[in-house]
Amino acid sequence: MPNYNTQNPPNSVYPGDIAVAFNAESPAAGQASQQFALPSYSGFPDNSRSISWQTIYGAAPSAVSIVLQAAMNDVDAQYATIDTSTATAGEFRSVSGVRANFIRAKVSSITGGSGVTVQILS
Repeated sequence: MPNYNTQNPPNSVYPGDIAVAFNAESPAAGQASQQFALPSYSGFPDNSRSISWQTIYGAAPSAVSIVLQAAMNDVDAQYATIDTSTATAGEFRSVSGVRANFIRAKVSSITGGSGVTVQILS
């Protein structure tokens, strides 16, 4: 998977959907996943939402840092980290109050391991 795939338009993640950012892959440090659009809901003034995400490893790394990033505009430089997972056994995390139009996962660092899977649940 490329470092920043500018699929236009990106796939959308609606409530109840599961977006697979990495699917049993071997991403290197610094590699970002495919971006996903978070649709807006008219009639809701703050348009914030809760996002859950999960890291799974085929073989556990000895050290890892995977971040969940969000942006208002689908521009690489505008993505900001909203949560971080460092659990080498994998974990399920939730972030509330997310106000963004796009979301992605990014591997900050990884040592060993294989089969990295990151799922984003809206």
